[in-house]
Amino acid sequence: MPQRVSKDNFQSEVLSADTLVLADFYSDSCIPCKRLSPVLFELEKEYEGKLKIAKINVNFDSELASEYEVQAAPTLVFFKNGEEKERLRGAVKKSEIIEVTEKLIKE
Repeated sequence: MPQRVSKDNFQSEVLSADTLVLADFYSDSCIPCKRLSPVLFELEKEYEGKLKIAKINVNFDSELASEYEVQAAPTLVFFKNGEEKERLRGAVKKSEIIEVTEKLIKE
């Protein structure tokens, strides 16, 4: 299940993770974010052990959103070995997320 992450555990859960991490910067009032949530849940199951989903609420963790220059929700930021590798913005399709995930897993 995707894990809620804050600035307090971002380092350990995202930057120090030993797998690919998809950080979902979302807002509770964002309709596209709500539609994306079950897709991310499915992807974490499908890529178990290879992909970790971290959810960051931009309203509560605006400091993280600002640090990573998140301008709108949803913004999906892919991290590998502590570095940002790719980013998707807006209401993206599952196939787009899979394409990026597959590419980054192979790197």
